[in-house]
Amino acid sequence: MHKNKSYFFCGIGGSGMLPLANIVRDAGASVAGSDRALDQGRLGTKFSWLQSLGIDLFPQDGSGLVGGDQILIASAAIEDSVPDIAKAKALGCTRMTRAELLAEMFNAAPRSVAVGGTSGKSTVTGMIGWILTDAGRDPTIMNGAVMKNFVADEAPFASARVGQGGVFVSEVDESDGSIALFTPEVAVLNNVSLDHKSLQELRQLFGDFARKAKACVWNADDAETAALVEPLALAGAISFGFAAQADFRATDIVDLPLGSRFTLHAMGEAYPVTLIVPGRHNIANALAAIAASVALGVSVAQAVRSVESFSGLARRFDIVGTANDITVIDDFGHNPDKIAATLATLRAFPGRIIAFFQPHGYGPIRVMGAELADVFADMLGADDHLLLCDPVYFGGTVDKSIGSQSITDAVAKAGRNAEYIPSREDCGNRIAELARPGDRIVIMGARDDTLSGFAADVLGRLK
Repeated sequence: MHKNKSYFFCGIGGSGMLPLANIVRDAGASVAGSDRALDQGRLGTKFSWLQSLGIDLFPQDGSGLVGGDQILIASAAIEDSVPDIAKAKALGCTRMTRAELLAEMFNAAPRSVAVGGTSGKSTVTGMIGWILTDAGRDPTIMNGAVMKNFVADEAPFASARVGQGGVFVSEVDESDGSIALFTPEVAVLNNVSLDHKSLQELRQLFGDFARKAKACVWNADDAETAALVEPLALAGAISFGFAAQADFRATDIVDLPLGSRFTLHAMGEAYPVTLIVPGRHNIANALAAIAASVALGVSVAQAVRSVESFSGLARRFDIVGTANDITVIDDFGHNPDKIAATLATLRAFPGRIIAFFQPHGYGPIRVMGAELADVFADMLGADDHLLLCDPVYFGGTVDKSIGSQSITDAVAKAGRNAEYIPSREDCGNRIAELARPGDRIVIMGARDDTLSGFAADVLGRLK
C-alpha cells in the first residue's frame, strides 16, 4: 500500500509522528520530515537517530518539499501560514493527518486491537504489544511512548515495532476525534474522563468506537465507561477490573515499591501474577492487556507469563535515580486521572512528596484546571509540596489569560503547600532547596521531551 510512496512529516519529532514515520519507512516508503524543535535546538538525540535511519530532516521552512508527488503528513490544526503547508499547497501535494495515515494502515491489517480511553492508553498498548511479541505473534505496534522492552542500541526510541504477524496494535486518540477513523477487531476502553473534550462528546466517540469492534474490552470500575457500555448490550463485551462482576478480575492485591502482586480470576481459573511496574492503575492496565490478548487468541496463562516481564514505558513513573536518599521520578502525568494514579502510587509508601507539574498548554488549564487543582488538593498531604511553572508553549496564537497560578492558588486555598514559579529553572532551584532525605520528587508533564532532561538535572543538583 505504501511502498514507493514519498511522505513528508511536518513535526516528525512528535510522540505520534515519530513512530508512524518509522512504520511507514519499514513498509518501503520514502520518508523525510521537519520539526520546529530541530530549529530550536531541542531533541537532538532523537533527530540524530532518525537521520541514522536514512530519514532526511529539514528546517520547517518548506525546503524539504520539492515535488507534488510527496504526501504531506501534518496536524489538521497547523495553520496555512506555516511554510511547509504553504509549499505543499503550491506544489499540489496530497495532505493527510497523522491519524488518517495510521488508520489507513491499521484498518488494512488482518487482525487489530485499538486502545482508547482518557488514561493508560500507551501502557496498555505496550503491554498488549509485549504479550503478543512474547507469544510469537510478531505484531506491529504503534505507541505514543517509548516501550522499554523493545529498546536496543539500534532502537533507542522504541515507540514503534514493525512485525510480520498480521496483527496491528495501536493506541487511538479521542482528543481530536480521530478515534472515529479506526475499525478494530478488538477495542479496549480504559476509562472516560475529562481531558480535551466535554463528557458528552467523549461518550459519543467512545460509544461509536465500542460498537464497531467484534470484541470490546472495558473497565468495569469506571462509572462513565460502565454507563456508556452496558446499555449497548455488546455481544463481544469483556469487562476487567477489581469489581466482583468483572470477567478479568484482580484480588489479593499486594502493593510493592516497584511492582505488585495479585490473583487474576478469568475464565473460571485463578492465576498468581507479579508485575514489575508499580501502582494499582498498572494492575488495571495489565487486566485490560491480558483480556485483549486473550480476545486475539492468546491463552490466559501465556498472557500472564508475558505481562510479568513487561518493564514499562519511558516517562511513566520512570525512576531517574536516587541521591542522598531522595528519589527523582519522571512521569507523563498531565490530566486529573493520570496525576491521581501517580500520586496514589507514591502515597502507598512513606516519604514526603515534592510534585512539580508543567501544564501541557494554556487550553488544558481552561478545560480542566479546576479538576487538576482538586486532585492535587486531595492527594497531597500537609507536608507535601507542589510547584508549577508556566505551561509549555512552542509558539502560535493562544489565550494566556488563565495560567498555572490559577491551579496553585486553588491548591493553596485548600490548605496545601503550593507555589507558582514562572521559570522552570527557578523551580529546579526551589526543589533542590526544599528536598531532604526520604523525599520523593516527581516531575510531571506532557508534550515536552525536555522534561526528562529537567528531571535528570534535578537529580544532578541533589548530588
